Amino acid sequence: MSLKHLTTAALTMASLGLATTAQAGKTLDAVKARGQVVCGVNTSGPGFSSADSQGKWSGLDVDFCRAVAAAVLKDADKVKYVPLNSQQRFASLQAGEIDVLSRNSTWTLSRDASLGVVFTGINYFDGQGFMVPKKLKIDNINKLNGATLCVQAGTTSEKNVADYFGAHSMKYKSVVFDTAEAITSAFFAGRCQVYTTDMSDLAGARTKAPKADDYVILPQVISKEPLGASVRRGDDEWFEIVRWTQFALLEAEENGLTQANVDQQKSTNKDPGVQRFLGVSEDMGKLLGLDAEWAYRIVKQVGNYGESFERNLGAKSPLNLPRGANNLWTKGGLMYAPPIR
Repeated sequence: MSLKHLTTAALTMASLGLATTAQAGKTLDAVKARGQVVCGVNTSGPGFSSADSQGKWSGLDVDFCRAVAAAVLKDADKVKYVPLNSQQRFASLQAGEIDVLSRNSTWTLSRDASLGVVFTGINYFDGQGFMVPKKLKIDNINKLNGATLCVQAGTTSEKNVADYFGAHSMKYKSVVFDTAEAITSAFFAGRCQVYTTDMSDLAGARTKAPKADDYVILPQVISKEPLGASVRRGDDEWFEIVRWTQFALLEAEENGLTQANVDQQKSTNKDPGVQRFLGVSEDMGKLLGLDAEWAYRIVKQVGNYGESFERNLGAKSPLNLPRGANNLWTKGGLMYAPPIR
């Protein structure tokens, strides 16, 4: 066959969408050889990642790590968690010490383009806010002129505060700490008047207060904080696996697939999209270098995005946060997954 004919055939196959098996990337090979996904998480972020007294990790970001392990290693428990503070996180990923960074980190241009990492998607839409003692009787951030603020080093919160206060001709004094634990201890001890970070972090920190009702989170939000996982740049195969793990969590919720019903749905639901998603009618996994049941295992072992949200951040959690922008697009939110087909 001539080169012209070969080229034409290749283009025809591509236009028809004929599936080809993905080549395994170096990260996927390493994960399989190791038998573990090494996941970088927050040292202590209630609702996102925290360990109990027995060392068991839980949270929205932890569930994401477990979903990746379920898809790749067929066992959601095959995860090694590496707690990292805000200054360590990207360096650890760059150095190859972790496979995935799932640590409520904000996706920004500078991080995505200059750190040797790439974000795989958004698993929580957040924004920066402020928490103050109720006794100060402050109900608006414009009343914070001259305040002393506790803020974590190496975060977008530092720059956001500088931008906002500068733009509004307000003054402030910052007290900087390396970890969230240090900030909460200092704030509740009265070392600063204001704690500023993402709204979800403030809700989590408030649950640790001696008396939660003594503190109020102001309603104003000063930034966009799209949070999500990231991987090292240059391994497209691993990037695709991690990205489509997030999409699978969302697609499962949209299709009404839960931990409790996924087995029954697998055998009785005749919807072509559901059959394809669960690996019944088509093998979509081979496009990612995985098997046909990769998405089924995510739902069976971890649940869908909504289930993870509710138990970690929502009504079934101490934080009791509303879904808001983190609801599905079909329910007025921003969560939207490309079709798995």
